[in-house]
Amino acid sequence: MPTDLRPTSTFELDSPLEPSHRPKGITRLTVDVTSSYSSQVKAQTHPAPRWRTPEFMVYYVTFLCVVPLMVWIPYTLSSPSHPNYPYYERSLSPGWLFGRRVDNSDNQYRSFRNGLLPLTLLASVHFGLKLLYAVLTRKASSLSGSNNLYRIPFLVVFCTAMLFGLHGASALKVFAILSANYGIAKTCKGSKAGPILTWIFNALVLYANERNSGHRFEQLHPIFASLDAWQGIYPRWYISFNITMLRLVSFSMDYYWACRGVGLPETSLSDKHRPRVNHSLDTYSFLNYIAYVLYPPLYIAGPIMTFNDFMWQLKAPLTITWRTVLGYLGRFVVCIMTLEMILHLMYVVAIKDRRAWVGYSAAELCMVGFWNLIIVWLKLLVPWRFFRLWALADGIDPPENMLRCMANNYSPLGFWRAWHRSYNLWIVRYIYVPLGGARNRVAASVLIFTFVALWHDLSFKLLAWGWLVSLFILPEVGARYLLPASKFGDRAWYRHVGAVGGVLNVLMMMTANLVGFVIGTDGMKYMMEQIVGSWQGIRFLLFACACLFVGIQIMFEYREEEERQGIVRRC
Repeated sequence: MPTDLRPTSTFELDSPLEPSHRPKGITRLTVDVTSSYSSQVKAQTHPAPRWRTPEFMVYYVTFLCVVPLMVWIPYTLSSPSHPNYPYYERSLSPGWLFGRRVDNSDNQYRSFRNGLLPLTLLASVHFGLKLLYAVLTRKASSLSGSNNLYRIPFLVVFCTAMLFGLHGASALKVFAILSANYGIAKTCKGSKAGPILTWIFNALVLYANERNSGHRFEQLHPIFASLDAWQGIYPRWYISFNITMLRLVSFSMDYYWACRGVGLPETSLSDKHRPRVNHSLDTYSFLNYIAYVLYPPLYIAGPIMTFNDFMWQLKAPLTITWRTVLGYLGRFVVCIMTLEMILHLMYVVAIKDRRAWVGYSAAELCMVGFWNLIIVWLKLLVPWRFFRLWALADGIDPPENMLRCMANNYSPLGFWRAWHRSYNLWIVRYIYVPLGGARNRVAASVLIFTFVALWHDLSFKLLAWGWLVSLFILPEVGARYLLPASKFGDRAWYRHVGAVGGVLNVLMMMTANLVGFVIGTDGMKYMMEQIVGSWQGIRFLLFACACLFVGIQIMFEYREEEERQGIVRRC
């Protein structure tokens, strides 16, 4: 249901701290996040469940009719007998499911898919050497095992070897950047110049990496040209450096606040409080810094942890049972198999890349766009689940990304909180709050999404995405202010008006993400012309809005059910 516009962070996942619980019924599908349960919320008065009402019976029938159609349309478009099939056939690869070919044409996911076995071997080597090191170290020094700080030297050595294996001689460039950032932080300490120089330095590094494709040693001096030949397994180190840059800023800012004594007292080390509880200044050492920035499970793609959180989890290890790890492994297998089936049955990525949509109806165009967005969601979810699984098995619990399915969002604010959650938490701590938080909500939102767009890629397409998202947030902010749930939530019309607003939000979110991550501005212009340029397209748009209205009513009730069980999510 729509909620009040509370005076808290636009981007923050804010939830009371309560013990974990076991969800029941349909809420077992909710991704479990520590500190997302509140007995106070559960004890509140909630509307009676609507799952078995006549209204929802109509919604169920609609689901049974529409969802299979949404699958059938892209499946038929991907048939070898379709007239447009020859236009994108060469983008397909041999498959292993259902006797069909696979659409492995997405560069980003293909690199992970083809590298899954080497990554699994790397994780296995990491675990094997870690166990050997633990046995030898504890036997030699009789460590009690009350903390895991003894692992720091091992992590530094393993990270260094991994970095040279991945990037070859370019690992020297990474270490040079890391050392320079560390030098800035340690030199400035608690000076206000520290954050300014840190941000300027890292912004210049990102810009230089983008413009020079990671730099070549030959540019420094011809004598170093031979180093360019040693490229490693993953030579494009500057692609993943965007993630590394976030850790550099995290270390510098956490150290700056520790020097100034700004933070929470060491009374609670919950997942929500750990990032804001400072360490003693000697904890912000170079070895700890390297172990954090290059931590193997999270180095390539995240999820993103703050330095404070990482070090607290080494100082006060969490209890992560093997049952938890195996359960998470099962979720990962389900996720990757879901994506594999989609890529074998729907060739929408190849259709999009080859622009093989000539002659498509409005419904067919929209389904190509919709399933491309689903694939974008899954192709990011699968690597994040893999790397978080690796970290959990290693005893580290990073924030969970993607708390909701892409198709289970009706709010731009909630969508952003749930999508790249660890990045969102990083932005709240290091950008949103320093900019004034809720006091400067609109200006902060524009600056944040501009940064997010340019951080992803220095391109007009992503910049347009950032500005569109900033623009599309404003209607929801205004609606929550004018129609707060605390005042109108008990009115019969409120839920339906909220669903209408949700339909508009979904249309705007799909537009922004199609522009930013799928078809760009030119492709979006063509799609809009086909949809609103004919009566057939307009009729389909009205039908799609009615279906979205039904879906959003289900989303509302799902969130109501979560609150009945004390599950608190602001997404």
